Amino acid sequence: MLVRLHQRSLYTYLLRMSGRPDVAEDVTQEAFVRVLTNLDRFDPRFRFSTWLFTIGRRLYLNWCEKRRPASNTDAVGATGNESGRPEEGTARRELNVQAKDVLQRALMTLSFEQREVVVLFHQQDWPIWLIAEHLQMPEGTVKSHLHRGRRRLREAMSAIQNAPSETLQEAWL
Repeated sequence: MLVRLHQRSLYTYLLRMSGRPDVAEDVTQEAFVRVLTNLDRFDPRFRFSTWLFTIGRRLYLNWCEKRRPASNTDAVGATGNESGRPEEGTARRELNVQAKDVLQRALMTLSFEQREVVVLFHQQDWPIWLIAEHLQMPEGTVKSHLHRGRRRLREAMSAIQNAPSETLQEAWL
């Protein structure tokens, strides 16, 4: 039940942080293995999701350290949002993939801290105080990362959308 309840949110968080479905899957799986083997260490005074995301975040940071310097390639996969109805057609699916691709590319231009705060706030709907607690930083710092991250995200998305397709392919390969 714990896995079913939290797997999707942890996976989507890790997908947005890494930009790579394979990494998000591996780290999500490892996080749940760690959680289930160490369930006796969980302190019920705190939120389970915060504990899980802390484990997932640390595993992702460990993965990044092992592969440094890593290139931030844009291998973004589908997240299962398609309805499967034939009338939606190929053009709509391609538009959805392109929009996700632009968003992921823009997210990868943010600093790690900005990207993490933006993803936790907008995608996971975490309040500022919880993000601050989770990242062990003052709420004002979280708000600054969120503000600057949003601004940079808008700029990056605009630049990506307005760039000629040849430039995009060169920039992200």
